[in-house]
Amino acid sequence: MVQHTTPSASSSVESSAQSSEPRLNQSLGMFASIAIIMGAMIGSGIFKKPAVMAGQLGSPELLVGAWILAGVMTFFGALAAAEIASVITATGGQYVYFRQVYGRLSGFLVGWSNFSVIQSGSIAAVAYVFAEYMQYFVVFPRLAVDLERGFAGPLPFIGTIFPLENLGVKCVAILLIIALSYINYRGVQFGGLIAKIFTSLKVMAMLAIIGLCFVLGGAKGLGSTANFTTHAPTMPTGIFALLTAFIASLSGAFWGYDGWAGITFIAGEVKNPQRTIPRALIIGLLGTITLYTLINLAYLFIMPIAEMAQSKLVASDVAQKVLGGGGGAFIAICVAISTFGTTNGIILYTARVYWAMARDNMFFASIGTLHPVYKTPSHSLLWQAVWSSALVLSGTFDMLTDALIFVVWVTYGMLAFGVIVLRKQDPQTPRPFKTPWYPFTPLVFTLFSATFVVITLYNDITLFMQGKTPIINSLFGTLLVVIGIPLYVVFERKKNSQ
Repeated sequence: MVQHTTPSASSSVESSAQSSEPRLNQSLGMFASIAIIMGAMIGSGIFKKPAVMAGQLGSPELLVGAWILAGVMTFFGALAAAEIASVITATGGQYVYFRQVYGRLSGFLVGWSNFSVIQSGSIAAVAYVFAEYMQYFVVFPRLAVDLERGFAGPLPFIGTIFPLENLGVKCVAILLIIALSYINYRGVQFGGLIAKIFTSLKVMAMLAIIGLCFVLGGAKGLGSTANFTTHAPTMPTGIFALLTAFIASLSGAFWGYDGWAGITFIAGEVKNPQRTIPRALIIGLLGTITLYTLINLAYLFIMPIAEMAQSKLVASDVAQKVLGGGGGAFIAICVAISTFGTTNGIILYTARVYWAMARDNMFFASIGTLHPVYKTPSHSLLWQAVWSSALVLSGTFDMLTDALIFVVWVTYGMLAFGVIVLRKQDPQTPRPFKTPWYPFTPLVFTLFSATFVVITLYNDITLFMQGKTPIINSLFGTLLVVIGIPLYVVFERKKNSQ
């Protein structure tokens, strides 16, 4: 149920939240904010997901179109989030927004979902891809097949997980999570510096890939513009089949854009957040959409859609065609740099959500501890690392991303609609940034989110019933969120008894 407030009440909620927080270091400027946004988005998806999407679509036009549409829809969501961020500047991101707009239960559940699957799952998935690409240089050991598949964890109505599968890769991913959590434990300035360095490196790496494909690949006669219109024999036929395949492919593209809202989680550590956050969101999204479109065209220029669909590491395979034997190593280094930076960014901003919940007495009290020297949410970073590591053991990259994308788009849709709710609740509060084309922008994004969620659930159930996947990813993510309801009751009763 929506929590109706008066204009003055709305402002007082934010003010009281801010005044009750210990002092955070407000040290992140515009460049660091853009770096955190782009760094959180540009990670593993753009190097891996195009191959999966190529297999689903079988059409180069649809592949590029899916990345552009996902970018435009994400941009609409960012415009809505930018308005809310300009009104509510307390640290905690969506937890604070939902608590004020929709009420305490909604705020808790979105915060809990970030802990249980969305952000912790993102950390696990990106770290997993880092470890996976590192196998280009070192092949990590695996257990025997009977041990990998024999030690399984069946979940009622959900499916089966295999925690010992690819155990060597998973251990490397866990070590990365622990190391980066410690770095961010030591201070937000250090984490912000890493974000700036690694975002700059990954943007340069992507531009290098694009240039190598079009310039060097074209000079060697390896590329062809005919690939842009050549379809694969596996392209779905019929409007319904094509539509469901396109929606399914959007999960991969949306994963590539996920992370754009992360800057709102650390508003309390951004200089002049009402001005900086909206501008950083817009610049970061537009830059990422441009890079993703160009790199997909570069992939297609070198590799026909049918061949791309057979690739497991599409960026490496494309680079090997252009550069020869050294191409795979070059891309592996690029992906390692990219996923290292992305994992750092997500760890940096997400821990602030649980810290804000604990400060509001709506999460475990120890998580609300602020380090006396480094001024970081030290205990929140610790427990986030523990749970993210557990999620690494729960499944593979695609399972984790599909589970969290379903949940995250439920929250994104509600976030965009929250702009409309907040304007009705609190029409007099100054808005340094207003969503362009209101109410068209938030309504279109909300309707799109609802459609995406429904079709994704349908596709997941269909694939499970056909035996093509061992787990219903959407329900796995939903289950992790629903577990938060009894926890909310416990924390609410504890809070009321104080």
